[in-house]
Amino acid sequence: MNSIINSCKLISIRMNKFGGYLYRGMATVDDYKIQWVRPVKISSVDPRKSGDLGLNIPIKSTDTQLYYENSKELKNADDLVKKIFTLEFQRGKETRNLSREKIIALVKRHVCDRGSPEVKIAALTAEIQYLQKHMEIHPRNVSVKVFLKELIDKRKKYLKLLRKWDYKRFEWVLERLNLTYTAEPEITGKVSRKDALRKLTKNYCDTLIQEKLDAFKKELKEQQKIFYAEKVKKLEYISKVEKEYGLERSVTQEDIEATLKKVEELSKENVNK
Repeated sequence: MNSIINSCKLISIRMNKFGGYLYRGMATVDDYKIQWVRPVKISSVDPRKSGDLGLNIPIKSTDTQLYYENSKELKNADDLVKKIFTLEFQRGKETRNLSREKIIALVKRHVCDRGSPEVKIAALTAEIQYLQKHMEIHPRNVSVKVFLKELIDKRKKYLKLLRKWDYKRFEWVLERLNLTYTAEPEITGKVSRKDALRKLTKNYCDTLIQEKLDAFKKELKEQQKIFYAEKVKKLEYISKVEKEYGLERSVTQEDIEATLKKVEELSKENVNK
């Protein structure tokens, strides 16, 4: 056991001192089957990093243009006029506006709500998800990418403040808009092979030590079971001899039963494992 711990310490010392590079006569992390693969870099505007899981907002070409759905004149108008005011005969911007209003309707506090933090977050979310779809088609559009990054940062700022002010409402907004929020790490830094290998080496050593400790504990449990089984036999023998020769009883039936119970408990533990 001590040799394993010393070996793990030696690996850590070598990693801390030399960063995993090969030196003559010294073992490297490759000798201990420790591998590190550089993580794939995800774009800052990618939905996986921005936290947008997507919203299923039903928008049909037969839907009426925004702000005309409650028009009395349009309801009494001819079918051809109604068709002209559908999204099918409007610019793509109208579909975008209608989608934004439906997303805002998921979280707004009242009909005229336009300035609450929830509405601002919802409006930004609608714009972000639209631009993310645009970036999938035009990934080289730098100006849109920069603008999209600014919107994501702005929404993250609003989410951070809402999380601080009202955590229950913050969770509710995330659920309604199907978002995930990841707080910024306290210590930021670049991903490097040297630091990652140090962490992997520490995890490898801790896992190896824990496996050996578990195996040693299991072995002790088996020895404990054998010990109590022999103890039962010896207690029964002592009780029998004392009874034959009329000596003062030093072993009672309760002692024997307690030892038997201990043997049964140890057997059940081994079976469950």
